Amino acid sequence: MESVDIRVLYDGTYYIEPLVKTAVWSGDVAQPHRTLKLTLNNTLDGEEQAVNFEVGKELRFYADNVGLFRGIIFEYSITDRGDATVLAYDENVYLTKNADTRKFVGMTAGAIVKEICAAFEIPTGTIASTRYVIPKLILRNMTLWDMVVTALTQTRKQNGDKFAVYSREGKLFLREKKDGAVRWMLEDGVNILSANRTQSIEDMRTSVKVIGGDDKKPLTATEKDATLAKKYGLMQHVEQADSQMKESAIKQLAKQRLKELAKVSEEITVEALGITDVVAGSAVYAFESMTDLVGGFYVNADTHTFQNGAHRMEVTISKTDDLPKLEYEESPEKKEAAKKAKTAAKKKTTKTTTKKKAPAKAKKKSSTDLFIEQIRKRNGGEKPL
Repeated sequence: MESVDIRVLYDGTYYIEPLVKTAVWSGDVAQPHRTLKLTLNNTLDGEEQAVNFEVGKELRFYADNVGLFRGIIFEYSITDRGDATVLAYDENVYLTKNADTRKFVGMTAGAIVKEICAAFEIPTGTIASTRYVIPKLILRNMTLWDMVVTALTQTRKQNGDKFAVYSREGKLFLREKKDGAVRWMLEDGVNILSANRTQSIEDMRTSVKVIGGDDKKPLTATEKDATLAKKYGLMQHVEQADSQMKESAIKQLAKQRLKELAKVSEEITVEALGITDVVAGSAVYAFESMTDLVGGFYVNADTHTFQNGAHRMEVTISKTDDLPKLEYEESPEKKEAAKKAKTAAKKKTTKTTTKKKAPAKAKKKSSTDLFIEQIRKRNGGEKPL
């Protein structure tokens, strides 16, 4: 195993790697940001700190002259012996540190990401086209990250397209996840140090029912995997669709949700010699005899540890691309209020249309009117000149 040379730049001024005992660089598809945690001995004489770290300052991390991390220090702690810990996140962490209530109408998820980032001064790089136009999203008291995940979930449910958020050079990027060439292999006896595998049908559903429309004209679509239902039993998922969604879109949603839910979930944890390109969101081939690992897998989480020139990683992999999901549903209070308002309006309309008008009272004729009528009779009904 070759020795790995690391460098750590603090505040654009000080290279502090001589103080660093361990560097842990990690990420997870459920979070928009990556993390760097340094364990160091921040003293040269046992009396004073070698470097006065400040939260909010920038930290950069390099391995074999390749930049792996750029972020902001969010936490710094030190003991009386000089043992210190520095915790930093890349700039995408600000998606989790800001919350708001926002309404989006007739926008794609990509457009929503751009609007959110512009409103909160988060620099962006390339934002991929997400294509599907979401009719309406009203998101209340949510972090910006949850808003982004909700919009991407709506897109994925509708057309199956998957997207990932990542940070590079201080900017937020959104890319489409497509099946591509897998570059890296984890193999027993070569670079795998240990492995553990779990299979589960806890979250499997063999039938999906989607309900849309309104109380007056409900729309329902049901899709079932008969083969899996026979093998594992009937397990149905019920989902409420947007009331504005058409019948064809509801059927497509039911098919897409069944495709996502009708499968055995699998999670594998592998410890191996470190490869810096193997991070959350990437894919690898894995071969291990005891756990029967064979084929391609997605990386859902990664933890890379650099210590004493060695680089090891622990990755969580699975057959499914487990991107984060957040379901969108209008608040129950709003639904109930809208229902009541609709019922009240309907009653009012019915009452107005069915109510008979009272007959107009006959106007009492004046002496002038009576005189004119007499003249008309004399003239054969014609008006007097």
